[in-house]
Amino acid sequence: MFAVKRGEIKKRFDVRFNLPQTKEQDTLCRVSLGSLCLREPDYGISATAIARADESQPKYIRITDFSDNGIEDGHIFTTVADYRDKHILKDGDILFARSGSIGRTYQHDGKLGLAVFAGYCIRFVIDPEKAMPEYVYWYTKTKRYENWIQKIKRPTVQPNINKEEYKSLEIILPPQDEQKRLVRYISAASQKRSVKLQEADELLLGMDSMVLERLGVALKPLDSRLCFAVKRTDIDKRLDPHANQPKFTKHFLELRKNFKICKLAEITSAIFSGITPKSGGDAYTDSSSGIAFIRSGNIHADCTAKDTDIFIKPEIHNGLMKNSKLIRNDILIAIVGATIGKVGIYKSDEQANINQAIAAVRINDKRFLPEYILCCLQSSLGQLFLDYLKRPVARANINLEEVGNIEIPLISMEIQNSIVSEMRTRIERSRQLKQEAESEWAAAKAQFEQELMEGISK
Repeated sequence: MFAVKRGEIKKRFDVRFNLPQTKEQDTLCRVSLGSLCLREPDYGISATAIARADESQPKYIRITDFSDNGIEDGHIFTTVADYRDKHILKDGDILFARSGSIGRTYQHDGKLGLAVFAGYCIRFVIDPEKAMPEYVYWYTKTKRYENWIQKIKRPTVQPNINKEEYKSLEIILPPQDEQKRLVRYISAASQKRSVKLQEADELLLGMDSMVLERLGVALKPLDSRLCFAVKRTDIDKRLDPHANQPKFTKHFLELRKNFKICKLAEITSAIFSGITPKSGGDAYTDSSSGIAFIRSGNIHADCTAKDTDIFIKPEIHNGLMKNSKLIRNDILIAIVGATIGKVGIYKSDEQANINQAIAAVRINDKRFLPEYILCCLQSSLGQLFLDYLKRPVARANINLEEVGNIEIPLISMEIQNSIVSEMRTRIERSRQLKQEAESEWAAAKAQFEQELMEGISK
């Protein structure tokens, strides 16, 4: 609770904007973001994203393409059918998100190649004579900037910050030499974080070759012919060209020659999916009284109830959705949309439920470890089978009957245990590396801000 004198109210009347702020020392050198620009900030293209057909087309940078840590390696970009030269990004340009992931920033790297930006971004071109563009970008990763965003964003259903408001952002501006030192420090810390995260990812990516090696399987290069013939007697249940491609039939034939194969339907007590209660209805509640609602985006090797921020009421969980309750070691497979083929296992005793985009598989055959089956499904062999099952329609999908037809090699329990043990070791080490990377990165950002304040106050 606070009071504001009428004469002290400027521009906006909402409560958040007028919250009392701690006054800073007069010795701090503060300048507006707008005063550092070479030209007037501008908005991007209001165009629909389309798939890139070749490398000559520009990459279309949207808010969804970058996070607080830039654009991830291997990111798949879209493009636009038409653009103007004024929308082409140049090295050092900084994009600010004006809605959606409000306040998020991205500094363009010329190494990315030809790129244009979307209309929900505002581009700021910093005058290098006044400030280092890299310094301004890293400044937007500080707590000071985050607090400013919380104050300035409009408290509406779709929060936003416009160009003029961004221009008013006050930035603490040390001398150029100090800017360079701070940029070197935070850039090195960012690189160190990237190296650790890459190491963590490589541990998990290496699981595929480990699984295939323990199975004694050597996958040959896929036969990707677009034109092929199939004998009528070799056609199984599906007649579409996708399911009868040589890349599938050859590998499955080889697998069946070398292993005893069991279908998931033969070794499970249940294969089921859930539903999605109506959005905005009274089926949802908060975490204090609700049941975790797992969606395909939450799937990973060790899923728990803590992976979601959506919760359904207990009466929905025990009533309408009583047939899709999860228990520990249920295998989860994404069967619809962009995440199709993603697999994980539920490793929690907390109550949880799933939506219709997930198939849950409950193993009851003591010849199989659930985590071994997870490893098989995550491997290139398992992903090949899931790719085979995808229906070649506008929105790819796999039905529950088809999930039951997924084939798993039956091997000795000794080898299964060795695969699962190696998976556990890799997952744990990967988790440690990620925790270390994020903890060190948080400390580096705090140090950056502290040194900025100390340096400017001297």
